[in-house]
Amino acid sequence: MVNYMLMISAELENLTDLQPQDGCDDANFAYYFKLKCGNCGEVTQKETCVSLNETVSSTKGKGETHLAQKCKFCTREGTVTMISGRGRPLTQADAENGKSAPLMLFDCRGYEPLDFVFGSGWKVQSIEGTAFTDVDLSGGEFVEYDEKGECPVMISNLLAVFTVVK
Repeated sequence: MVNYMLMISAELENLTDLQPQDGCDDANFAYYFKLKCGNCGEVTQKETCVSLNETVSSTKGKGETHLAQKCKFCTREGTVTMISGRGRPLTQADAENGKSAPLMLFDCRGYEPLDFVFGSGWKVQSIEGTAFTDVDLSGGEFVEYDEKGECPVMISNLLAVFTVVK
């Protein structure tokens, strides 16, 4: 069993608190990433989707998990279980200091997560207090104008990495 923390970083211009639409533990938010088999090293061709509100029974009889699938190459089964309560938003201070923020913790058995894909369903707040919801980051950036604060806002240089957590 290995736990992987999804860490995100970005440049935030006049913005703070980048996170999934309803917070880091948003049950409906879909996390997309590729998986590498821990047995044979095969990497999935398509991104796999997991979310907190979708669970399946593990075929190994170890209760509920968020993903249970067999490697298409060696047929060994692996599971991915999401562990909520460990993430937080990416703040302006994080971005200014070049730091990452933990978003979600994944308990992976038989798989290693790779290549997180930013998509839609994000929210962020301007430093003047304007909320931007349903932000789509699939293009790699977000550019808008804050009417209330009378300033441009932007998210750029998105980066996501999975780090091993003990």
